[in-house]
Amino acid sequence: MLGLSQGALSRITGDLIYAGVIEELPGDAVGRGPLPQGFTPKESSERRGRPQTALVLCANARTFIGVKAQGTSAIAAAVNARGEVVSSRHERVFPDRSPETVTAAIADLVRECRDDVAATTLPSPTAVGVAIGGHVRDDTVVTHAPFLRWDRDVPLAAMVEEASDLPCNLYNDIDSLLVDASWFGPGVGLEAFAVLTIGVGVGYSLAMRGEPVSYPDKSYGLLGHVLIDPEGPRCVLGHIGCAQCLTDESLANQYSRMMGRACTFDEFARDARDGRPQASRLVQLTCFRLGSLIAMIANIAMPSKVMVAGESAFIAAMGVDAVRDGIRRYRHSQAAPVEFTVVDHDWQLWAKAAASRVIERYIG
Repeated sequence: MLGLSQGALSRITGDLIYAGVIEELPGDAVGRGPLPQGFTPKESSERRGRPQTALVLCANARTFIGVKAQGTSAIAAAVNARGEVVSSRHERVFPDRSPETVTAAIADLVRECRDDVAATTLPSPTAVGVAIGGHVRDDTVVTHAPFLRWDRDVPLAAMVEEASDLPCNLYNDIDSLLVDASWFGPGVGLEAFAVLTIGVGVGYSLAMRGEPVSYPDKSYGLLGHVLIDPEGPRCVLGHIGCAQCLTDESLANQYSRMMGRACTFDEFARDARDGRPQASRLVQLTCFRLGSLIAMIANIAMPSKVMVAGESAFIAAMGVDAVRDGIRRYRHSQAAPVEFTVVDHDWQLWAKAAASRVIERYIG
């Protein structure tokens, strides 16, 4: 796959084994993992170098800490080198949204995760990854974080490093989710893989060969205002039927109009789970619109699979057939079906994803 001789591969893997990054396993100890999409293994006639051996990341050779910072709180988790959570669930509410307060809360969470790791036989954490909803420059500086109400440069990585005494990097939260799925989840081995999130906002990120596609403006929610239903509701910017109709606020407004009274998103979600007819109709309509958006992503970016995540992803799970109808509506009849998966929402997954970015950086 890499065009390397067995000798070169032997030297590289030998160094990685010596560094404690990977380890050998008996040939019959583990099944072959997913191969890169489209890759056909070829037997080499060269007999020099290391024979075929099962190699795997050393799960417990390193630990890392991931933190997901939201608008009013943060959640953290410690993971091993395979992205498996090895700590308890730790959360902190921000008394206010100032960078100093957020930094102090993150430092407290890091300390709690380190204490969890110290109570085991695992090594002390190597580094911290912090994921935020917003724009990050050079993995160190937050330049825009709407949920934290930051609209100026904040050197959060340096602040967390000083407060926690651990190396720290910052990442966009959706990119982090994308990398975690590409390394340890449904995106493993895929040539192109996309993540679409719905909830308070609409988010999107695309990976090619496991790496997020880089674009300076990608974390400004650009997908949130593309047209998906010409007969849909109007958003706050005046767009009719844009992807904002998938957000919690818009769904609450739509449900309020259907019910003839003010309703919250939580009321809509409760009624949808209870099977109330009006809520069920809105679920089906929302899922059809979501399918339209997935089809648009598939038609333009051509990913092999789309992962639907976020606080409101449960809606997609309630109307999978309607999602498929929406996809088919905007796909050529002879085009391959778009593969998609819906993941259960848990903020700890987003914290774990921040740690996965650090694993990627460490191993890379």
